[in-house]
Amino acid sequence: MATYKQLLAEKEALEAKLSQMRAEEVAGVIERIRSLMTEYGLTEDDIAPKRRRGRPSKSGSGAAVKAALPPKYLDPKTGKTWSGRGRAPAWLGRSPKRFLIAEDAA
Repeated sequence: MATYKQLLAEKEALEAKLSQMRAEEVAGVIERIRSLMTEYGLTEDDIAPKRRRGRPSKSGSGAAVKAALPPKYLDPKTGKTWSGRGRAPAWLGRSPKRFLIAEDAA
């Protein structure tokens, strides 16, 4: 029966042989791929898929820019406004009616 140290030595020898064999085979595969690419006139762009991230756009053009909403609330002290969407600002407090902007009657 083999000892622990003998088995470790065999393992290291096998791992070295594995890495050497893999390197030789990879070199052959790469050369074969290059020759096929040359034979068929292919480039890296033809082989590698395009990397996409996120969802595809609705139309081919860039993302549509949303128009800013008109403000509904105004802080008279600082002049800051809020459209009523999203998280309410702290200055609005518990009674937002007092900060409402009067609508223009057109």
